[in-house]
Amino acid sequence: MLIDSHCHLHRLAGAGNPDALEAYVARALAAGVAGMLGVAVDLSDVPELLRIAASYPGHVWVSAGCHPVDVVERGAVSYDKLLSWAALPEVVAVGETGLDFHHAPQHPQLQRDAFRAHLQVARQCREPVIVHSRAARAETLEDLTAATDANLAGVLHCFTEDWDTARRLLDLGFYISFAGVVTFRNAAALRDVATRVPLDRLLVETDSPYLAPVPHRGKPNEPAYLVETAKQIADLRGMTLEGFAERTTENFHRLFGVAPQPVPPTWGRVELAGPKAL
Repeated sequence: MLIDSHCHLHRLAGAGNPDALEAYVARALAAGVAGMLGVAVDLSDVPELLRIAASYPGHVWVSAGCHPVDVVERGAVSYDKLLSWAALPEVVAVGETGLDFHHAPQHPQLQRDAFRAHLQVARQCREPVIVHSRAARAETLEDLTAATDANLAGVLHCFTEDWDTARRLLDLGFYISFAGVVTFRNAAALRDVATRVPLDRLLVETDSPYLAPVPHRGKPNEPAYLVETAKQIADLRGMTLEGFAERTTENFHRLFGVAPQPVPPTWGRVELAGPKAL
């Protein structure tokens, strides 16, 4: 079974829409996706994500943080508020955080201050950090290098950089996560990186509802579509989908300290037209 290591379930289903959410989770389970990490882009997302996780214990987990674009729009992150959310036992990671000088080139120092606050909270709580980096390679590596010690681990999510960047992140002890971009026709260089990342440091994600993989491009992405990304990378590496799923699930468990539980018989009632279950 696969695990979607990064998705925005609260944006996919819409707040307060349990029927839609149930259908998304059921399709994911039918496709062979047994777990999902619900990632906040703003601290105001955390209560809704906690409610979702409580509805699917052992299958949905929560990460608390503020995306760099949201930092620019809303202002400085409250360190104390971030720490209070991250310290909850239901929260297993800090983020999404990082630097985005493509969508928000203004206020780079504000972004870096918020990023460093997230890194400090992650170290204090000894939780992995989920890092977003866009058009900020050098600065992201600089801040991670300065912060990394025995108490900091994490993942560069939706990786789209080159092998040299991946190698430097691996040297810092970070994991690399690939999203649907790796299936795009113009992503040959990224596919090459996906074959070179050590298997014990590799994760897969949807980043749903964004970046739907081929053949679902143009549609809202959802955790069930993770199978397409996993198939692409497994094929590139000469692995079976089952073997690839097993190894990446082990990686998720190692990094985040959680593992999916047996699926209750009342779940997974909605069949997915497309990928077969693992």
